[in-house]
Amino acid sequence: MLVTVVGNYPKIPNLPRPARLRNAFARLDRGQITPEELAKVEDEVTIEVLKEQADAGVELLTDGQVRWFDEQTYIAGKLGGVEINGLIRFFDTNTYYREPIINGPVAWREPILIRDYAFARDNASRPVKPVLTGPYTLARLCRNDHYSSFEDVAFGLAEALNAEAKALAAEDPPLIQFNEPAITRHPEDARLAESIWRRLLSGLSGETAVSFYFGPPGDAVAAALNAGFTTVGVDTTIPGVLDAIAAGPKPPKLAAGIMDSRTTRLEDVDVLAGHVEAAAALAGSDNLYVNPNIGLEFLPREQAQAKLVRLVEGVNKARGGAK
Repeated sequence: MLVTVVGNYPKIPNLPRPARLRNAFARLDRGQITPEELAKVEDEVTIEVLKEQADAGVELLTDGQVRWFDEQTYIAGKLGGVEINGLIRFFDTNTYYREPIINGPVAWREPILIRDYAFARDNASRPVKPVLTGPYTLARLCRNDHYSSFEDVAFGLAEALNAEAKALAAEDPPLIQFNEPAITRHPEDARLAESIWRRLLSGLSGETAVSFYFGPPGDAVAAALNAGFTTVGVDTTIPGVLDAIAAGPKPPKLAAGIMDSRTTRLEDVDVLAGHVEAAAALAGSDNLYVNPNIGLEFLPREQAQAKLVRLVEGVNKARGGAK
């Protein structure tokens, strides 16, 4: 059993701590610093984020996606055949993303996350996993001005992300995770998503995870297993999701999102421990990750760390006591 996170982490700390990254972006826009100087600030904030996760007790970290403007454009904008448009609301949240426009054949040109992942791994006190947005979700959140169908967009993105994942795999990460929230809004596409994910995972070995959130995953769990994912992450704060996992095909490994990252309320330790025990009874402790239900960027920075501390307390209580 390992405590992990889903992906992003708040970039801007609460006052009175200085918002160094926001200030650096503003200074870049005014021509007062260079892109290289901005990158140095991003490195410093990444180290902060890694330390805050580890200090909270998280055992498998991410880089917090500090360099990402949103969950789409950091990857999509570096692919051939894609340009970035204006702001659109990200699902039913109070955040926005810049819409990628597909205006030519999607093509992977060079590694996108290698430098970010290697920097995080080399500056972390605990293991780090790379996280990518999955091809189905990217396709759903893009505007297609080139391909004849949504399916062609998704398969093109899967091919490009497969190349990126293979480049990451050469860095020997503990696992590679793909976030696919959009499939929870389109359960009718589970069979199509399975084919897309097969293309995504072609030739990959090692542990690969898919994370579903913003709704119950439905048939997407079986589709993910058929496609070859070894770990499936679900939002267990949604009633009935664990029961559905128990009734259907069981993933080799389960990532249980037991803490609600869309509220600042701190959950009761005993309640969290009970959720951990229920997930462990289903998946087995050796095959279980425990994490928030979604990324933490919707929370204030200090509250995100407080929620992680509480999550770890719940996990340790379920383990039978703190380490």
